[in-house]
Amino acid sequence: MLLDYQYIIMNNSILGLHHITAIAGSAQGNLDFYTKALGLRLVKKTVNFDDPGTYHLYYGDESGSAGTILTFFPWEGIGQGREGVGMATEIGYAVPAGSLEFWLDRFAKKQVKTSEIAERFGEQFLSFRDPDGLSLSLIVPKAEDNRVPWETDEIKKDTATRGFHSTTLTLRKMEETAKVLTDILGYRFLSQEGNRYRFITDTVNTAAIIDLLEVPDGQRGINAAGTNHHVAFRVKDEQVQMELREKVLSRNLQITPKIDRDYFFSLYFREPGGVLFEIATENPGFTVDEPLNELGTHLMLPHQHAHLRGDLEKVLPKLV
Repeated sequence: MLLDYQYIIMNNSILGLHHITAIAGSAQGNLDFYTKALGLRLVKKTVNFDDPGTYHLYYGDESGSAGTILTFFPWEGIGQGREGVGMATEIGYAVPAGSLEFWLDRFAKKQVKTSEIAERFGEQFLSFRDPDGLSLSLIVPKAEDNRVPWETDEIKKDTATRGFHSTTLTLRKMEETAKVLTDILGYRFLSQEGNRYRFITDTVNTAAIIDLLEVPDGQRGINAAGTNHHVAFRVKDEQVQMELREKVLSRNLQITPKIDRDYFFSLYFREPGGVLFEIATENPGFTVDEPLNELGTHLMLPHQHAHLRGDLEKVLPKLV
């Protein structure tokens, strides 16, 4: 009966992170960094649903598995944003033990800004920034991450990123956000270091951690290039998603109706600390309109914008 109980809990709960979406100031610069420097796969090249003259680029593992997907709205020339309270301020990727020195050397050669290797919650990590100033880190998790990575000619299995380890939310006060994580999304408090509070879900072994960084006198963030737009949590399917929608509503938080994003279904709500949360389904996935071996090689348009293909291909920057 224990296995049956675990199955029920896992399939009716948040399954860690689904994706994280951020803002960039150059589509080509963004593509070059994440595919060539960091070694991720471009798994989908599409457009912003609400602004089809702007790309929406998705990076991840071979198939764009939930928990590996980092997406960007590259608004050309948008200007620099500011990290601050009320937003996600760091994206953590899991990497194998012994790989941080490889990444330090690689980033030095590619003139990527990094910190020194440090330790947090008993795990080594290396902080760095992308060309727009977005804060990221490579983290060696305590437990080995056995996800199969996307490999390139220069980045092999023994050094490649596995997908998300965690993300950090910066808040003036963390208490109400913590209640959303624990009471609605099923996370539990794990540990504290200074003003950083770590929460984890037991439903999955990877992409399972959310850190809350409490900065009472922090400046509010400004969304533009180099900042995160929203954090998406993963659920098995639409039934679980709609059950969670009722839980959000029961806490007097506003939440959108279900929205079809072609590759998953989404709900959006803003938690009390100001961070935009999304609840996204696993289905139908990124191979719904491209075969696995061709992911990211075609411009795929949402159905409502398909008739604009000719115009959009003239407006969108050419990517090479």
